[in-house]
Amino acid sequence: MEGLELAKSYYEAYGKGMLDEQFSDVKDRIAVGLVGEGSECFKADDEISWDHDFEPGFCLWITKEDERVFGFKLERAYAKLPNTYKGFTRQQLNPCGGNRHGVLIIDEFYEKFIGSNRAPQKWQEWLKIPEDTLATATNGEVFEDKLGIFSEIRNSLLNIPKDVWFKKVAAKMVRMGLSGQYNYARCIAHNDSLAAQVALSKFVEDGVSLAFLMNNKFAPYYKLAFRAMKNLDSFNDLYDRFEFLLTNDNERENYLKKIEYIESIAKEFIDYFKENKLTEATCNNLDTHAYSIIDNIKDSELRNLNVMIDTL
Repeated sequence: MEGLELAKSYYEAYGKGMLDEQFSDVKDRIAVGLVGEGSECFKADDEISWDHDFEPGFCLWITKEDERVFGFKLERAYAKLPNTYKGFTRQQLNPCGGNRHGVLIIDEFYEKFIGSNRAPQKWQEWLKIPEDTLATATNGEVFEDKLGIFSEIRNSLLNIPKDVWFKKVAAKMVRMGLSGQYNYARCIAHNDSLAAQVALSKFVEDGVSLAFLMNNKFAPYYKLAFRAMKNLDSFNDLYDRFEFLLTNDNERENYLKKIEYIESIAKEFIDYFKENKLTEATCNNLDTHAYSIIDNIKDSELRNLNVMIDTL
């Protein structure tokens, strides 16, 4: 059973009743779900994930003010929920904090991952937050949130400003053009297999990140990114080609296939931008289209920033 499914089932079986019975007067002030650290929050978990930090549990997000009023009582009630569920055992909560599940303060949750208790307001703030921490703050699922504070911040993070989106997309495209369409073949020509593999790695890393952006999401930490990529609504078909690029040697037959895959990946992204009239370029060079996409940015300072930069 996937962790997110387990969390939701456990909440429906025990958590919902606990809130209805013991917190009927304040339950509408409590957001419930599973978001944050752990492969289960990205739907990227499997049986190997069960060896640590895996349990039937969910998050209860409340404000600082509510924590002072009923936080302790809520923590006690959560701790008393059944210890085992569907063959899995709950972990003991740490009284000093640092728990992934249970009662969490909304401000502290977001400050942990994005360094602030609110969504970024300026493009400079957006570019200072690593994409994998943005992914961790916005993954998973919110089961209940009538108060809306937790979800308001979450939705703001998922609605990345168009200017920032264009900047990140263009930066990844120009780097993919350099590493995959240009440098990979040159490294092979120099008989430098190590540099060739690095070029492919950089191409794939930016390609996976771009695939997430195309779905209005952020790529998680690399060890989860490929598994999580399979769950994307679009561009998930790139997975097999990315895998081939990284797991095969560079003998001539594979080299030719890799060149073919690099160009087909580039074309898939470029076709999207052409169809949506976001680029005026007509070639199949990623870096050329990147410069055309940059022209969509309205903020002149961001537009004039080095095209390869998408983090500050």
